[in-house]
Amino acid sequence: MYARTRVFLEMIKFSHTIFALPFAFTGALLAAGGLPTVSQAGWIVCAMVGARTAAMGLNRVIDAEIDARNPRTAGRAIPAGLLGRGAVICFIVLSVLLMLFAARMLNPLCLYLSPVALGFILLYSYCKRFTALAHVVLGICLAGAPLGAWIAIRGSADLPAYLLAFAVLFWVAGFDILYALQDMEFDQAAGLHSIPAKLGVNGSLWTSRIFHLVACLFLAALYFSLNLGPFFLAGLAATCGMLLYEHYLLRGRDLSRLDAAFFNMNGYISVTLFAATLLDRVSAGGM
Repeated sequence: MYARTRVFLEMIKFSHTIFALPFAFTGALLAAGGLPTVSQAGWIVCAMVGARTAAMGLNRVIDAEIDARNPRTAGRAIPAGLLGRGAVICFIVLSVLLMLFAARMLNPLCLYLSPVALGFILLYSYCKRFTALAHVVLGICLAGAPLGAWIAIRGSADLPAYLLAFAVLFWVAGFDILYALQDMEFDQAAGLHSIPAKLGVNGSLWTSRIFHLVACLFLAALYFSLNLGPFFLAGLAATCGMLLYEHYLLRGRDLSRLDAAFFNMNGYISVTLFAATLLDRVSAGGM
């Protein structure tokens, strides 16, 4: 079981939870006007881990046959025979139960909205079979992190929560377009849908740039809507700078540095904005 768990965590890229979890805590900090309680923070982590684990596991099960035909993904656990579908489905069921229990422990609205989140998770896994907007659907899924955390703290969704959620939506959709460039030729040959398969490299790069510009505008709107302080403003400036650098790495349609642009920069962005929000709320006296 230990060995299978390790393979499963590697398969779902558990370490990449860093992309979404800091945004969930950013939403929680802003909703609380300071630090959430230990209990709230703990259940938010459980809900996030459960939701993301279920999402990635479900995606791997549904895409197993496609992954087996794609040279880049043929080595994943299910196509490579390292894990059976039944074992992965068991992990998925446990993850969903963890998410639902954590939502119940937070507040009733979180529990009532859980099926909506699970519905988008399921939809995303099928999207590339019929629409190039799969990147946007993935953005919606991860936008649920800060929105759900806000609801977990306040029991309602307010305008700032939506501003942060839309910022995450366009940020995620923008970097997922870049990630999908790796599979552009395979998607075209297999009849799968994506922005790269539809628009090519140049069109994808420009779409990603526009999405990231929109994400920065939503973050700026969040700054003004809550009258946040200099720490958040510094974090916003750093985020915009890192997004610019991310696209600078891919200048001239050079995709050789795609891993650095995708994994390094996006991990730094989410952590930086969370740290800036934490400093902002603590300095404002929100303890």
